[in-house]
Amino acid sequence: MTQVQSERANSAGSIPLTSVHKIEVDGVHVFYRSAGNSEAPVVLLLHGFPSSSFMFRNLITRLADQYRVIAPDLPGFGFTEVPEERKYTYTFDALAGTIDAFTEALGLKSYAIYVFDYGAPTGLRLAIRHPERVTTIVSQNGNAYEEGLGDAWGPIRTYWAQPTAENREVIRKNILNFEGTRWQYTFGVSNPEVVAPESYTLDAALLERLGNKDIQLDLFLDYASNLKLYPKFQEYFRQSKPPLLAIWGKNDPFFIPAGAEAFRKDIPNAQVRFLDTGHFAIETHFVEIAAAMKEFLGANGVIGLR
Repeated sequence: MTQVQSERANSAGSIPLTSVHKIEVDGVHVFYRSAGNSEAPVVLLLHGFPSSSFMFRNLITRLADQYRVIAPDLPGFGFTEVPEERKYTYTFDALAGTIDAFTEALGLKSYAIYVFDYGAPTGLRLAIRHPERVTTIVSQNGNAYEEGLGDAWGPIRTYWAQPTAENREVIRKNILNFEGTRWQYTFGVSNPEVVAPESYTLDAALLERLGNKDIQLDLFLDYASNLKLYPKFQEYFRQSKPPLLAIWGKNDPFFIPAGAEAFRKDIPNAQVRFLDTGHFAIETHFVEIAAAMKEFLGANGVIGLR
């Protein structure tokens, strides 16, 4: 679908159409979804583990009537392809570098960011590099504080402390499989049957690609680097005071409610909302999240097209 078609869909008042694209940046073929008028303010959606831009399928259409919405797949996820000859090192610094190059290639001079899970340390790296570009932040279970880390991190913390083959194998067996993926989507959800099965089924299938589990294990190990950056993220919050909405699945075993509340230490005016759901709050509460985002963005000067 062309951008002209997308804009016509918006002007006609119908449901905005989402188009898919690939662009080569940083030696990586980045897959992304896009919708909305090219003249509208940009909202950049950054997914987490083990998902992809597919997780935003319902949110995109609810934002794109007013905003230009862009959702890339991070390297190692979804349909983004990293050529073998690129010899990519899977770290969060590298993910942020690729997404930074992606925003440059698309000419994004300013954008609101929605960060979830892995999207948080990726997006916040962009923010500390380019504070002038980030208009607002929506954090949906996207952590930046030690107190936000729940007990579910136990095996991964052990892996950080002792990155042995044995500890790596424990994570491979217990997390990187279909049941582990489904659990992340359904834990803390009052009725797990409302979670669309294609969500965790797609993620689990993509995890099974040759070599992908080792990519994920490398990123689990490197996640410790994000904790070392928490003081820098928090300094950015204090200095730049970006308008921030923390909208949180309160039953998340990985990123607990204390992580949402902690934003107020550095951004006193941060808005904090809790939803009675789990880690993938967007699967069960996308209507509420979209409404809260539109209200928040509009109140903070990110005025969408009408």
